[in-house]
Amino acid sequence: MWIVVGVASLFLLKAGAAKSLVPSKLQSLAELLVEFIQGIIQDTMGASGMRYFPLIGALFLFILFCNLLGLIPGSYTVTSQIVATGVFAIGVYALSLVIGFQLHGAKFLGILVPPGTPGWLLPLMIPIELISQIARPISLAVRLFANMTAGHVILGVLFGLTIAGGLLIGWLPFSFTIVLYGLEVGIAFIQAYIFTVLTCVYIGDAIHLH
Repeated sequence: MWIVVGVASLFLLKAGAAKSLVPSKLQSLAELLVEFIQGIIQDTMGASGMRYFPLIGALFLFILFCNLLGLIPGSYTVTSQIVATGVFAIGVYALSLVIGFQLHGAKFLGILVPPGTPGWLLPLMIPIELISQIARPISLAVRLFANMTAGHVILGVLFGLTIAGGLLIGWLPFSFTIVLYGLEVGIAFIQAYIFTVLTCVYIGDAIHLH
């Protein structure tokens, strides 16, 4: 995790140090990432959500670099550990609760009552909404953990078959390994994106009481 923090920080420092009207490739990549994250925030939380840009941006880059660096053979994938993703998810959900109560007080409990719900349905709807709220951090943690773990397990199995098959048939699982490796690079971006979007949605719900 410290290596991820160091690599991500070095990337941003290098990209920000060479500011020019004609950006370098590194600066262009950093600007694309910043604009991409800003777009996520604007689409899910609106202009008021930009105050949380440092948090959302740091979370996205951290998870992205964890996913990508974990694809290096022999490295350690932080996001394939349920403890790590669980801490991320619980932290995000707890923050959304803090923001909700800070902005709305006791009125924030209204998220447990869908708009237009008849009074006689409240004893049924409130437990259902409470369960759905509890499921948020669980699904957030398990989704990232499961996707990263599954890909690495399959890569490990295919690589093992490549070694066991030798030169005669080892090329077949090796070719699948190359294809799957490219797919895992895409999944690394997608999972970081999904985690970030859901984080913005949860915080946005706390801000706007959706």
